[in-house]
Amino acid sequence: MNNLQFPIPNNELERLAALKRYNILDSLPDNAFDDATKLVSYICGVPIAHISFIDENRQWFKSEIGIGVTEVPREISFCQYTIMETKMVEINDTFLNDRFKDDPNVTGGFKIRFYAGIPLTTPDGYNIGTICAIDHVTKELNENQRNALSIVAKHVINQLELTTKNLELAAQKKIAERAVLAKDSFLANMSHEIRTPLNAIIGFTDLLAQTQLDKIQHDYINSVQIAGENLLLIINDILDLSKIESGNLTIENELFSLRKTLKHVYSLLKVKVPKDIEFDLYLDADLPEYVIGDQGRLNQVLVNLVGNALKFTEDGDVTVAVKLIEETEDHYELKFSVKDTGIGIPENKLKTIFERFTQAEESTTRRFGGTGLGLSIVKQLIELQEGQIQVKSKVGRGSEFFFTLTYKKADSIEVKADEKEKEHLGRLKILLCEDNVLNQKLARSVIHNFGFDLDIAENGEEGIALLSKNTYDLVLMDLQMPVKDGYQTTEYIRKEMNSTIPIVAMTAHSLIGEQERCYDAGMNAYVPKPFKQAVLLEAIRVALSPDNKLNRRRKVDLSFIDETSCGDQNFRKEIIQLFIEKIPNDVAQLQEAFAAKDSDRIKRLTHNMKSSLDMFMLADLSNCLSVIEAEAGSDAFSGVMEDEINTLHNGIGEVVDYLKELI
Repeated sequence: MNNLQFPIPNNELERLAALKRYNILDSLPDNAFDDATKLVSYICGVPIAHISFIDENRQWFKSEIGIGVTEVPREISFCQYTIMETKMVEINDTFLNDRFKDDPNVTGGFKIRFYAGIPLTTPDGYNIGTICAIDHVTKELNENQRNALSIVAKHVINQLELTTKNLELAAQKKIAERAVLAKDSFLANMSHEIRTPLNAIIGFTDLLAQTQLDKIQHDYINSVQIAGENLLLIINDILDLSKIESGNLTIENELFSLRKTLKHVYSLLKVKVPKDIEFDLYLDADLPEYVIGDQGRLNQVLVNLVGNALKFTEDGDVTVAVKLIEETEDHYELKFSVKDTGIGIPENKLKTIFERFTQAEESTTRRFGGTGLGLSIVKQLIELQEGQIQVKSKVGRGSEFFFTLTYKKADSIEVKADEKEKEHLGRLKILLCEDNVLNQKLARSVIHNFGFDLDIAENGEEGIALLSKNTYDLVLMDLQMPVKDGYQTTEYIRKEMNSTIPIVAMTAHSLIGEQERCYDAGMNAYVPKPFKQAVLLEAIRVALSPDNKLNRRRKVDLSFIDETSCGDQNFRKEIIQLFIEKIPNDVAQLQEAFAAKDSDRIKRLTHNMKSSLDMFMLADLSNCLSVIEAEAGSDAFSGVMEDEINTLHNGIGEVVDYLKELI
């Protein structure tokens, strides 16, 4: 062993590449490897055991018992010979082995008398390290011990493979998340660009339809309205699909009148029914009046299914039926059915009919139109509500789509509150903050039709000036404006002016989470553009309602802090105080780093802040940090990062306000 040259495998370059692929060298201790080493020591009854990896110059110990060092030079290791073999190397008595009898670690050092080592072989056949059992006395392993050592070696390689695959998956996940964010941002921005002019088109068409028109003019206006609504449906379908894919479409649980909702859908669609079609609604006599669930998504599902039935039925009938299947102490299970006598669906298409961009035949798209997204969205919306949808169909005889949904029961107190008659709004004075001239003109006409007075500001600063010298009942706030945008203006109104005036957000932008961000910023209601007059009026009612809570206050979960403090109120108070002092300052530094495009500083700040946010169970804000960190990692100083930083800023402000009340 005085020769400093060591044996080199024929595939040394490939072997080293395989080793580096695992990123295991100089990594931190790992319980899985430590447990494997303890197992080897126990099975073989030896005081020394290790799992090691051999690179160009050294043998590095990932886990060891009885060695006490992290690495040794490759040329003095026993394992330099083990990686040359394809099976276990067992030396029962080193004193009798010509290669090792004069080795310094045999005659002194570790006093190795017994050695058993098995190469750690990758799935593609490279020996990257060893797992060894060593003793100070002579020994011979039995067959069970040898088999166990081989099994542990395979386990170590499996652990390496699993860790590597997980890292690869995490990297792919980050790439996928960035792609989803880029797609969502693109869709949202395109939506904004399309919705802004569409808002004017639909709005002015609605106003024009309310004027005196002759029959031909009325037909033309009706055609424009249908075209505008169809375009809006396509935009909404694409955005809904994006939200579902991203996991950001939430199902609401609100009290609503089931019968009223079903009759509303029926009335809405009845006006579009051709004269040759019989359109009927059948409601079970035992159907509950009120339930708790997502009224909007039920509307969306039924409008889509009934709209399809009417579109694909040229004569005969379309029937909507709703039946109570089961009633428990807390829930109702309902079956909804939409049946038609239309063109039907071929049997070989029934399994794929709910896939996106799919219609029964290519000729269907040419003849009847449509994107093929509707049924895919319907299926996913129903499944999000823990329901199932099925279809039965015969070509030339018609189709039946039916699904089940479970709704919570509403108690009598909630029902009575809902049934209270809405107060008359009176003559309101409203301030509109909006920079688009067409939208200003449209809003003026709509607000005047409501019987309200309106002042207009072209940006946030003008709005603040008008609000400072005039008295208003409500503010309609566009989110994207020059000088001061809607968020900045709202923040100033709430924090600098200390005003609680109701604010309704109005935007053509449809970024995921935008509505919640508006509430977090201190707005009371939200109206997407293009808006329907009835939707805007309802939003005004909601914002002015005495029950409307100004800032939908964030609930901060302090359970982890309480558990950690073990009842020590001083410690709890100290932790909260540290958060209040440190985190807003970190957010301010994050904004500065974004402005300076300093990706390293952004990554450092986000990494340090995450643990603090996780302690206070702020999962949504912690997720913001993950997105910001991922964007910084690719030097993408995009609108996505800016939006996430703004969301984080607003959210932390709300958390701090809440925490200040606790100390």
